[in-house]
Amino acid sequence: MEITDRPSPNFGPRRDGLGVSLIVLHYTAMESCEAAATRLCAPEAEVSAHYLIGRDGALIRLVDEENRAWHAGAGSWGGFDDINSRSIGIELDNDGQGPFDEALMTTLEALLAELLDRHALPPKAVIAHADMAPGRKRDPGRFFDWQRLARAGLSVWPEPALGGGFMNDAKRFGYPVDAGEGAVLEAFRQRFRPDATGPLSAADAAMMAGLARRFPAEANPETHSDLHSL
Repeated sequence: MEITDRPSPNFGPRRDGLGVSLIVLHYTAMESCEAAATRLCAPEAEVSAHYLIGRDGALIRLVDEENRAWHAGAGSWGGFDDINSRSIGIELDNDGQGPFDEALMTTLEALLAELLDRHALPPKAVIAHADMAPGRKRDPGRFFDWQRLARAGLSVWPEPALGGGFMNDAKRFGYPVDAGEGAVLEAFRQRFRPDATGPLSAADAAMMAGLARRFPAEANPETHSDLHSL
């Protein structure tokens, strides 16, 4: 896989020696890959990511994986904050208004396969920016094909199940439920039920229960013990 290095100055050390336990996907919401790369490398912007993938499939490395890129911001997953210190951030060249290009998705699949193997992570370690910051972020949005990643073993997809209530199951799966039911429901639907609208439904609850049962995220990510159990 060909990688172009375009170093960003916007990074620092991972806090307290934390290792990679998550991979967070974003969309750039900009007019071009070049515009996104320029911003991610601008010191005054104070944002970055480890990788940027263009619509044409070009892969750009902005920050080395051992360093803490500034991509996640405020939020949490599985009860743990400082997601920047715990994750690799991947920016995808898409404006959020339509499907992601095939060349981009092909490169993303190859990159995720390498990252999961290199960091000994399971598919459930791959999450959306919206997952860890519901109500604040929406990327990579309703047009991103999470089922495709799940079929390739690069993410997860739920099988409906009986559960302990939508928000209890959401917390068990990893969502920061202090964001409120509305925000969590919207983040969940963006990823798992992109065509759904209206109030919380039985279908939402069943799918969240399936996630909580098969892919809980209660254990300390520093140990990787929970993130590695399927």
